[in-house]
Amino acid sequence: MRYSIGDLARRTGLTTKAVRFYSDRGLVPPSGRNAAGHRQYDDVALARLGLVRTLRELGFGLAAIRKIVDGEATVAEVAARHAETLEAEIRVLRLRHAVLTAVAGRGSTLEETRHVLSADERRRLIGDFLAEALGDRPELAGIARTLTPELPEDPGPGQLEAWIELAGLTRDAEFRAVLRRLVDQHEGGLRRDLAAEVRDAVTPALAAGVDPASPEAAAIVERLGRDRGELRTWLGLVRDPRRERYVELLAVINGWAAPESLAPALDWLAVATAA
Repeated sequence: MRYSIGDLARRTGLTTKAVRFYSDRGLVPPSGRNAAGHRQYDDVALARLGLVRTLRELGFGLAAIRKIVDGEATVAEVAARHAETLEAEIRVLRLRHAVLTAVAGRGSTLEETRHVLSADERRRLIGDFLAEALGDRPELAGIARTLTPELPEDPGPGQLEAWIELAGLTRDAEFRAVLRRLVDQHEGGLRRDLAAEVRDAVTPALAAGVDPASPEAAAIVERLGRDRGELRTWLGLVRDPRRERYVELLAVINGWAAPESLAPALDWLAVATAA
């Protein structure tokens, strides 16, 4: 059969302008012309036009469609590449949606939003924070890794909200100073496992209802084997609520289990060391 551009439009549901566009681009070439010089198309052109329409609805570009209709590539090959591109675009859109949701919910500033959107900016912010807080100490590389947030490619609103709050903490000069003093105390003899020792020694006492001002509590403090003055200085730093909040936010961002709060044990020990 012979079809005019109008016939093809009616049979495919496209506009005559769209049919003419695809014909002009060589995707649906005419098979000839009638006596009036108008383009005529055959059944092959009708089938090609149906394929072109389907591929366009799937989001394929004209260059990819040309390769398919000309037999230079299969639909499966082009679809695989197109699916990869779409997946990357979807990840970007999800991130933007989550960022907008978090920003709207928190009433975030432009500066906070900038720290969320750029992966390079996030790395720079955390790098500067850890460098100032921990110093250039190779032996603390492990601690630096455990304190590094890694926002996933497809974060949820909760992870983004946690990141925005954590980013604010990293810019807090007083908080940086607290961590730096904790590091200095570590180098001065208070080992990094002191927090674990306190948890192991004090948690049973808390559960048993031991009075922190009692002789039994004094014995627990003595078993820690630390000078009371050093302990009080350490407690003054480690009880800073920003430290525990940082750890909580870090767990949310990295998808870790929620950390056990050390605050009750530290509060008990603070009273015990002052008794």
